[in-house]
Amino acid sequence: MDFLRWSSEDVAQWIESMGFPQYKACFTQNYITGRKLIHVNGFNLPRLGISDFQHMQLISGQVKALLGVSEPHWNQSIADPLHDDRTIFLQMKSRSGQQTDSLTYEHFLNNKSR
Repeated sequence: MDFLRWSSEDVAQWIESMGFPQYKACFTQNYITGRKLIHVNGFNLPRLGISDFQHMQLISGQVKALLGVSEPHWNQSIADPLHDDRTIFLQMKSRSGQQTDSLTYEHFLNNKSR
C-alpha cells in the first residue's frame, strides 16, 4: 500500500501515466494525496474539474483497482457505503494523525476480530 504515502504530485504523475495529463492540476490544486484517493469516485470527480463521463469511468476504475476495492454488487444501492475490510481500512487511513499513521492493515484486521 505504498500509494498511501503518495504526495499530490505523485498522484498527479499517476494520473498522467494513465493518459490524462490534462487532469494533473485538478489533483495537485485539490491536494489529492494517496490517502485521499479513497474518496475519488464518479460522484466527486466533477468537483475536481473532471466532467467527461468516459474519463470519470476510467479514472474511478483505476482508483478502485489501485486501492483493491470492489465494485458494489448490482443489487446494492450506490448510496449505501461499502463495508468490506479493505475499504473501511482505507477510509480510516484517509485521515491524518499519529494513530492513523501507525495503523497497518494487519493490525486493523487483528483488532477488528476482537
